[in-house]
Amino acid sequence: MWFDEMGEIIEMFKGSFPLSFLFFVPIFIIISPVCPVNAAQEFGVYRMQHYDLQGTSYGCKNAIINMEARSIDSKLLTRRCAVARLQDVTMAKYKELMTQNAGSLLVILPKNLTALSPEEKQHLQSLEQDLLVEPSTVPVYFTVESEYINDIYKDIQEGTSGDNAATAWEALLSSALANGFQLVLSGNPAEALPDFEIANIQGRLSGYGIEEQLPSIVISAHYDASGIAPGLAYGADSNGSGMIILLELARLFSKLYTNSRTHAKYNLVFLLSGGGKFNYQGSKKWIEDNFEGAEGNILSDVAFVLCLDTLGATDNINLHVSKPPREDSAGGQFFQHISDVASEYFPEVKVGMVHKKINLADEMLAWEHERFSIKRMLAFTLSHLDTHKSPERTTILDQREKVKLSVISRNTQLIAEGLARQIYNLTSQGNLRMFKDTLAVEESVVESWLDYVTSIARAAQLLKPDSELLMTLEQTMGRYLKDVKKTVIKADKRDPEFVFYSGAEYVMNAYNVKPAVFDLFLALCIAGYLALTYLCAQNFHIIYYALKKTVMPVSPKSKVY
Repeated sequence: MWFDEMGEIIEMFKGSFPLSFLFFVPIFIIISPVCPVNAAQEFGVYRMQHYDLQGTSYGCKNAIINMEARSIDSKLLTRRCAVARLQDVTMAKYKELMTQNAGSLLVILPKNLTALSPEEKQHLQSLEQDLLVEPSTVPVYFTVESEYINDIYKDIQEGTSGDNAATAWEALLSSALANGFQLVLSGNPAEALPDFEIANIQGRLSGYGIEEQLPSIVISAHYDASGIAPGLAYGADSNGSGMIILLELARLFSKLYTNSRTHAKYNLVFLLSGGGKFNYQGSKKWIEDNFEGAEGNILSDVAFVLCLDTLGATDNINLHVSKPPREDSAGGQFFQHISDVASEYFPEVKVGMVHKKINLADEMLAWEHERFSIKRMLAFTLSHLDTHKSPERTTILDQREKVKLSVISRNTQLIAEGLARQIYNLTSQGNLRMFKDTLAVEESVVESWLDYVTSIARAAQLLKPDSELLMTLEQTMGRYLKDVKKTVIKADKRDPEFVFYSGAEYVMNAYNVKPAVFDLFLALCIAGYLALTYLCAQNFHIIYYALKKTVMPVSPKSKVY
């Protein structure tokens, strides 16, 4: 009988019950529906901006996290990490976290930022602007949603549902049954980088004649990008588009300057400046070096300075000036040239002029050309934006999908034609188009550059002088220009104008844990289970005979008459 066989098995475990119980533990783990691997997850996070500019600190100062995760709507957030989706984070919520002494904030970004609705994009851009100016010691991190991030967020939401329970028993039961997470950030704390170097790359095309006696045109663009998180700042439009147009202009005009028949009597100076998003620190240092240094002849006779910024979207082109140029000045003539080129070949483009005076009381300059205008040089910026206050210049939404290859190529063509009319004095030549056929803008080259620069986060604090991007830019300019060199600048240690901090990208671990009340429930259940098992083992003969009588009916032959 199988009852007898079961009895023998029970007797075998009865003599050594505490040790024999361990026999079942691996079996319980194997048949458990919960995978032990899911008890810990590892994912990348991006820290919010942290820098000092002209004595003012911006962004979050702390970096390390080792605390329990809670929903941003939870009532108990003291020394806990609030986790929320982007649409749930507002400045009102953020300030509420500060008053509750929350430990940190983790914001889950949508996987495809370009697919956001206009309202969601506006919400993100406003949040970026407001978070940077709000003083905070709370670490703020961003991560991109994925399947396991969504699972973690769902478990955190369910784990905090007990905060809104109607009774204390429901809250206790909810907290005991829900999954919790301990978020741990691995890595070193953020440290100041006092010796961080910002690089400028310059090159030139010498005009026909005695170089020192020829006027110069400076074409400048900053190469860095900005956003709420440095690790997510790709800057496709601002200022990837300006940088790409400058490189293509250098390629096109290098062909003209190598031919004696098209060698113009203008020097062309090309400058890729660093620290553009930090009050144009690279341009400032470059101007100071060329005015005060031995190579001041570069800026001794400048016709005008053309700055390129945010030219990869829309059909608008605005000439931003600090002082409206006279019609007979070089600036007025250049504006007329690009207006004529647009009307003749690109009628869809609307060319305008935006005048804004320089306000020296402001901590931040509006455009790069203002650095040159302060030194009384004629300078202006070309951009499709109407105002320098546009949030599109400093947002993580500025990605590859935002810009159009056709627009960058068209604007390159338009600017090149306008410059050619300026330096070759082609006003009397009618509708002469120089950049066509073998001199045409190559869209394949523009596309390659666009794919490359938008694949690298280009926040200034991530771009060291020996980085791959800057080395590639230097080599490319050296292919078309002469006297190409890279110069570096450091902040003054006594009174630094800018200070960057380490720690833009980290790896965060999420450990699946249960609250302390779950340990109490589990201890009670285990104690009850062990007590019941022990009693059953000690009194098995009673259980055995009771089951035997129940299962095996009494035979009629065994009855006594």
